Amino acid sequence: MSEHKATPVGGSLMTPTTWTLLVIFLIGAALTAWRFTVGLGPSTGLSDGYPWGLWIAFDVVTGTALACGGYAVALLVYIFNKGKYHPLVRPALLTSALGYTVAAIGIIIDVGRPWFIWRIPISVGKWNLDSALLEVALCVMAYVMVLWIELSPAFLEKWQDSGHTGLASFSRGLSKFMDKALIWLIALGMLLPTMHQSSLGSVIMLAGPRLHALWHTPWLPFLYLVSCIAMGYAVVVMESTLSSRAFGRQREDKMLASLSGVTSGILFLFVAVRFVDLFLRGRGPLLFSEGYYSVMFWLETILFLVPAVMLAGSRGRARIGTMFRASVMIALAGSLYRFDSYLVAFNPGPGWSYFPSVPEVVITLGLVAMEIMVFIMLVKSFPILSGTSPMPAHRK
Repeated sequence: MSEHKATPVGGSLMTPTTWTLLVIFLIGAALTAWRFTVGLGPSTGLSDGYPWGLWIAFDVVTGTALACGGYAVALLVYIFNKGKYHPLVRPALLTSALGYTVAAIGIIIDVGRPWFIWRIPISVGKWNLDSALLEVALCVMAYVMVLWIELSPAFLEKWQDSGHTGLASFSRGLSKFMDKALIWLIALGMLLPTMHQSSLGSVIMLAGPRLHALWHTPWLPFLYLVSCIAMGYAVVVMESTLSSRAFGRQREDKMLASLSGVTSGILFLFVAVRFVDLFLRGRGPLLFSEGYYSVMFWLETILFLVPAVMLAGSRGRARIGTMFRASVMIALAGSLYRFDSYLVAFNPGPGWSYFPSVPEVVITLGLVAMEIMVFIMLVKSFPILSGTSPMPAHRK
């Protein structure tokens, strides 16, 4: 099993890639400081009709779904006892931790008075227990901490081998505690995303008639949960493929192929539930009569179905190129589904419109650049990635 032992990639932290990402992040950080100086009005395209825009639709609603790789893989490893996927857990957890951290930062930037966010978890007496947003807020806050704690063994392993006696002793003692506490953290890590991903569907379901009938359904919480699992699996495949090529690590092809088979079934389930729901509620004719909205619905459906078919057969799963292309389409499909339901298919009424401002776009790019940069630095410095053997020349 030595080939599955996680080790630091090594190498220089500051490369042309990380320098470029740092510059993009700093530009975004400067605009973030400006946003807090002038307020949301001058810096965004938001309004009373569209109180949320790119930062919520992408950084939070879409970003957390793409960051569900840790949740999706943990379901297989710990719930369904598929230990063969264990080498994929740490990179999936890192992707999730970074993705959810970016989402939390996005929420802070988007909220009108972010300096009061700290009150949410402690003002128990003021909680509105009927609020889906309260559940999302509490779960995301808790899950960010849980993800970094779950990932902490990777840091502790590195620090145990450090030359600092105090740090090494502290790390060994904390590792023993973590070994005992990890089972409870894993259980919490299963519960929290199940709650808040479904609640993200509940939030937009509350829009009622403002959300187009092709997207508005009582099944929104279930559809959001199922689609986030598929998106999480897809990102794991994409991350494993790209990191193996970038860092010269051997891919876990058999694991990825098995993972892709699970993803195919989830995609078919998502599409089936969506169509059955539409026809049972008499909304089938809307599939062809709503112009632009019908086109967007069918585009989503095609992006979900094509990778499902591609990954359904063992022949397709035997080719890493096929799995990677299918994963890209799954990520696009899930992202489009969320964008459509939160922005495109949301209509607050006549006279309102929204398009993201330049600062909104640049700040989002800065957050994504930060996420990628930190990922590169952490896998170079800590034992995150498995597969210590270099890839054979014909597979690079």
